[in-house]
Amino acid sequence: MVSPSSAPLDPADADAGLRALRQSGLSVETVDIAGGPAAYLAGADDARADALNAALRRDDLDAIVCMRGGYGLLRILDRVDYAAARTHPKLVVGYSDVTALHLALYAEAGLPGVSGPMLASDWAKGLDAETEADFWRVVGGDAGYDVVGPGGEALMPLAEGEAEGVLLGGNLALVTALLGTPYLPDLRDAILFIEDVGEAPYRIDGMLARLRLGGVLEKLAGLVFGMFTGADVPEDRPTYSVDEVLAQYAPHVHGPVASGLVYGHVPRKSTVPVGVRARLTCGGGEARLHVLDPVAR
Repeated sequence: MVSPSSAPLDPADADAGLRALRQSGLSVETVDIAGGPAAYLAGADDARADALNAALRRDDLDAIVCMRGGYGLLRILDRVDYAAARTHPKLVVGYSDVTALHLALYAEAGLPGVSGPMLASDWAKGLDAETEADFWRVVGGDAGYDVVGPGGEALMPLAEGEAEGVLLGGNLALVTALLGTPYLPDLRDAILFIEDVGEAPYRIDGMLARLRLGGVLEKLAGLVFGMFTGADVPEDRPTYSVDEVLAQYAPHVHGPVASGLVYGHVPRKSTVPVGVRARLTCGGGEARLHVLDPVAR
């Protein structure tokens, strides 16, 4: 258990999350951050990088589960020991700010990851049975399945077609933040999945515009939109809806586009593997995201 971004908002959440994971039968260790929290960070940059690298260098761990998102990984991507990640491969679990680490580990070390529940944000509050079962399926190395919501929610097609590619993505703000850096993988022929929280429609529009102007959207094999929560704007402001914004950018992808992935900053959500091959099929009023390869090594 590491905290490469922000510390828990309530220390009790860390304890509750640890109890939940241990009760599931896991042997769980925590890597302390020297010096403790610093403002919105779980610790100074060197301290957080040192803790993360200490876990990456171990060969007796199956996974690194992040405490929570928040902010901080962009500050330390150039301090991560990618050689250790290649030599001692293990699953890194998290979402939100952890998107930056997932994409950097794939770009620099070819390491797949798991965009799934974190300790203080999710396990501490109790996962519903379907969300937890989906998590164990992914980390257990399942493959050959369709990604559906914990309540059986299906994807909805925005653009027809069928494509196979490496499944990459996570938080939209972090994907766009990595543009122009060596830590964004080559997204040519990839299937990109994205979500965000607390961003008004015009902000989502602006980030998708950056991906379009950067030539990313047209290079994708396919695109899947997840949940965009907390996107409300004042009633007296003119605005597109989030769905209208997403529909406006779907035509820029020369392949299938789907929406409705139950993934993001919501209590019930799908766990999505990062860095494995998948197939996206949209047509006949239906959409399917089919995971082809297991994430576990």
